[in-house]
Amino acid sequence: MSHELLFAVQKHWASRLHYDFRLELGGVMKSWAVPKGPSLDPHDKRMAIEVDDHALAYADFEGEIPPDQYGAGRVLLWDRGSWCPIGNPRQDYARGHLAFELRGHKLQGRWALVRIKNPDGRRRAWLLIKQADEFARPAAEFSVVDAWPDSVKSLVEPVA
Repeated sequence: MSHELLFAVQKHWASRLHYDFRLELGGVMKSWAVPKGPSLDPHDKRMAIEVDDHALAYADFEGEIPPDQYGAGRVLLWDRGSWCPIGNPRQDYARGHLAFELRGHKLQGRWALVRIKNPDGRRRAWLLIKQADEFARPAAEFSVVDAWPDSVKSLVEPVA
């Protein structure tokens, strides 16, 4: 394992509800829109559409994006923490198979993002997959997005 980097997951009510999965890499937040949100079940392969990179400062954003701006809608900081690449993250990202460990409040353990062939060539499709480890849980028994729907800020910051 190499050094720890920032990760964040934002629950985003834009045209449709989705989860923005973000990993710090190369001075930006590489970003994927995950329509169903992450799953702790290694059998679930969640579609993750790669979207534009975001500034590192955006990883902590929670609030409302105005109607006239890209991504308009409510954004909730669903999870955050650090991630450790397993391997060389820049080479693995370019190759389309990024393995890593998450250390968040809701998401932990080993994960992978795997790029899949995209027949239309317009958007870059990946799969977000939880690896079998001590943090994995069968979907029939537990849904992380249903069990913990609220902002991670409510877990780690005192209420004023």
